Amino acid sequence: MQQERHTSKKERILSEQDVHEILRNDRRKAVIQKLQRTIGDVSLRMLAESIAEYETGESPPPRNIRESVYNSLHQTHLPKLDRQGIIDYDKNRKTVSLRRDAREVNPYMDVFFLESPRVTWAAYYRSVAVAGFMTLLAVALETPVVSAIDSLLWASLFLVVIALSTAYQLRGYRWVLLERLLGGR
Repeated sequence: MQQERHTSKKERILSEQDVHEILRNDRRKAVIQKLQRTIGDVSLRMLAESIAEYETGESPPPRNIRESVYNSLHQTHLPKLDRQGIIDYDKNRKTVSLRRDAREVNPYMDVFFLESPRVTWAAYYRSVAVAGFMTLLAVALETPVVSAIDSLLWASLFLVVIALSTAYQLRGYRWVLLERLLGGR
């Protein structure tokens, strides 16, 4: 039994179960990630090429992989994401765009660091904080090599790492930030 409220295709609240079902598939997750990093419509062909390149690690990806990705996106994944209100998929023009309702998936997408389900942003930031604390503790205990560099310099270095990481993470959500700056909800 799905626990979702429908008002229309334009206003839909996804249940947590629906979001997990959407993100369970790597290609659907990749579609959302690629569209989050673009503004406006993307052609199905370009999207398939980008996802095939990511999956194979080859540029350009082999033709059979591109075709496989294209077909699975066109026949399965894009229609599903369209029905769920995450994207707008125009089958005739073969264009895809991210919808405003995709923001409902953002809290669940945040757990993927560098498009990997194994390392979360929270775990990454926690690791940086622990490494920073341990380094500063080593300086305070006058550990050789580490204590040769001033603790203020170490602290600054870790703050720069956190700032750059945050900028990288926010870069992926620039469409949300732009929309908010331009007055959208």
